[in-house]
Amino acid sequence: MHLHILGICGTFMGSLALLARELGHTVTGSDQNVYPPMSTQLEAAGIELMQGYAASHLQPHPDLVIVGNAMKRGIEAVEYMLNQGLPYVSGPQFLAQHVLQGKHVLAVAGTHGKTTTTTMLSWILDQAGLNPGFLIGGVPLGFSQSARLGGHYFVVEADEYDSAFFDKRSKFVHYQPRTAILNNLEFDHADIFDSLADIQRQFHHLVRIIPSEGRIILPSGTPALEAVLTMGCWTRVERTALQNDPTAGWQAELLAADGSHFAITHEGIWQGTVEWTMTGNHNVANALVAIAAANHVDVPVSVACAALSHFGGVKRRMELLGEVRGVSVYDDFAHHPTAIETTLDGARKKFGSRKLWAIIEPRSNTMRMGSHRAQLAESARLADEVIWYQPAGMDWDLQPVVDAASNPAQVSQSLEDIVQQVQQRASSGDVVVVMSNGSFGGLHHTLLKALAESVR
Repeated sequence: MHLHILGICGTFMGSLALLARELGHTVTGSDQNVYPPMSTQLEAAGIELMQGYAASHLQPHPDLVIVGNAMKRGIEAVEYMLNQGLPYVSGPQFLAQHVLQGKHVLAVAGTHGKTTTTTMLSWILDQAGLNPGFLIGGVPLGFSQSARLGGHYFVVEADEYDSAFFDKRSKFVHYQPRTAILNNLEFDHADIFDSLADIQRQFHHLVRIIPSEGRIILPSGTPALEAVLTMGCWTRVERTALQNDPTAGWQAELLAADGSHFAITHEGIWQGTVEWTMTGNHNVANALVAIAAANHVDVPVSVACAALSHFGGVKRRMELLGEVRGVSVYDDFAHHPTAIETTLDGARKKFGSRKLWAIIEPRSNTMRMGSHRAQLAESARLADEVIWYQPAGMDWDLQPVVDAASNPAQVSQSLEDIVQQVQQRASSGDVVVVMSNGSFGGLHHTLLKALAESVR
């Protein structure tokens, strides 16, 4: 069967394309923004990519069009699809019908940490010999691709964003998980949700379909998630915590302040330790819920700890891109105030007194709408220098964020200006963290090239 995917280079749709290809289908796809790392792995899998959304991309007619949730009415390919009466489906529905049927699904939901936690859980099950299938909304460093069919178990990154322009339900309600991680919950996606209560309602739709013999795992002390459970819960719940918390059966004790070494206990009994290259309390918390979820499918905690001790991480999650003249440049996906804060907290604990630069593009729909503007200055307070990028077309001015900052901060409307500033002012030992959920105009590699050419 010939499948054509509209929006194929999105992290979810790109991974879905790999699964469809593995199922034996001929897969082609269109996207407005074709760029690595997703484009690289798709092309390596023999999937033809087309730039833009021309009607001609659907000629000759494919057997099925899989429509990404970035597609809207008025897009040429969408209008052609509807006018020609071509069969179409959302990505989550295709995944549910063609991949997840008959499998034990382990879903990872939450505002933050979904990609990293999904990768951790997939890695644990893989190292335990369970040959899991998985769909990860990013490019994992421990696997050759971001998705595979695998065996009986399937780990899926479960997003609360809507499924398609014709299906406004959250993606995760399609997946019917047996094991569900609810990692955290904050207001996000202001382009489709009006309030936190709207998102909580979608999370409860997920809770309502988890079997009574399944498992829900969530961190303790998360009021927004606890409120979801009070709407009705029919499944056993296990809680996790990073400190002595009598409500949490699973706990992690930091053995190193930066989170690079920690111990796991379950119901007060020591289970093992993890010593890895990851840092930050948020990653310890992600590891703990992944260990608990793996335990639900009978992976011993000792095996999970051993697996995480050589966990490779995920591209664009504090990924070191290079070090030039002693200046280290990292790429991170942070695009929400909490994610910015936790990323910089982990970096500060890892790098100590080294000068820390934060270069941030507020690119997500929620950021561009200004929904989190009041939290942004505080979220970046741990950096020694902050440069906020004001992209063209943004709905509000970033200058008040700079004015509210307690640390040195500025706004720049030019990528060239950002590169020039770092090139001229950064010194050996500095750490530069570039944060965006997009390509940021290739800033990362332009910056490394400029540093290499610098005479400093």
